[in-house]
Amino acid sequence: MSQRKKVTIVGGGQTGGMMAYCLAGKNICDIVIKDIPEFAQHYGKALDITQCASYAGFETTLTATVDWETTANSDVIVVTSGAPRTPGMSREDLLKGNSAIVGEMIRHAAKLSPNAVIIIFSNPMDVMCHVAMRESGFPRERIIGQGGMLDSERFRTFLAMELGVSQRDVHAYVLGGHTDTTMVPIASRACVGGIPVSSLISFDRLDAIVQRTMRGGAEIVHLYRAGSAFFAPAVATVTMVESILLDEKRLIPCSVLLKGEYGIEDVFCGTVVKMGAGGAEQIYEVPVSERELEQIRAAAHVTKDLFGVVS
Repeated sequence: MSQRKKVTIVGGGQTGGMMAYCLAGKNICDIVIKDIPEFAQHYGKALDITQCASYAGFETTLTATVDWETTANSDVIVVTSGAPRTPGMSREDLLKGNSAIVGEMIRHAAKLSPNAVIIIFSNPMDVMCHVAMRESGFPRERIIGQGGMLDSERFRTFLAMELGVSQRDVHAYVLGGHTDTTMVPIASRACVGGIPVSSLISFDRLDAIVQRTMRGGAEIVHLYRAGSAFFAPAVATVTMVESILLDEKRLIPCSVLLKGEYGIEDVFCGTVVKMGAGGAEQIYEVPVSERELEQIRAAAHVTKDLFGVVS
């Protein structure tokens, strides 16, 4: 019998716990939830999820730990650790504090799991990807930022709500950065059942949907009043993990180190990648409008400047 795959989730907060729950139900790997001694909830979450197994129908083993040795030889490592956003706080506000936290996490994780694919969830995500690459020494296909998946979920949701159709028939991507000002919903390529949304939605309404997408995270923070989104982010991340573990070769919007795509060099930025066992196995340059291309390049410039602050 072949050994089960292993996924480590670093950070057992609301999002990390929901990721563990969603992933456990897939029954495709065992899970380690790693957190610090001061945060004891991850022990309860691991046991709580484990007690779902008899009715939910999975054999996933969940282990909560405060030591890094338990995470050794993970196939995928998801890093969620860091301070959460609070109302009025931008992702950039988290920059320096989370850089130190993520850097330390990555050094431990990469040493014990040298062949893992690392998915960065911590904000500001694109900058944290640079930190992860610097601290791990991993090749670009094995450092992936999650943001594009979540932002694309939101874009598709709002388009489906506008048209009264199933979200599953909406194909739309958000590229560029993962901040309220640098993400680029690609309206020019969005379609529903193969029909361009620009032929179904007026320019003004489509622009309003784009703007709401860009404020999507802040909207959730405002509605929750305390804390930030964790259901949709967890599902988006687990979709990425599943594509890696099962070598599904899915085309997924996420942040990777660009090497000439869109005229951008050596900056993490959102685009579409083919995701399989090797991580980001192929990186695509999506045809976009001239305005969208300018916005993607501007997003990369912002990320480069922000990384300079913590370099």
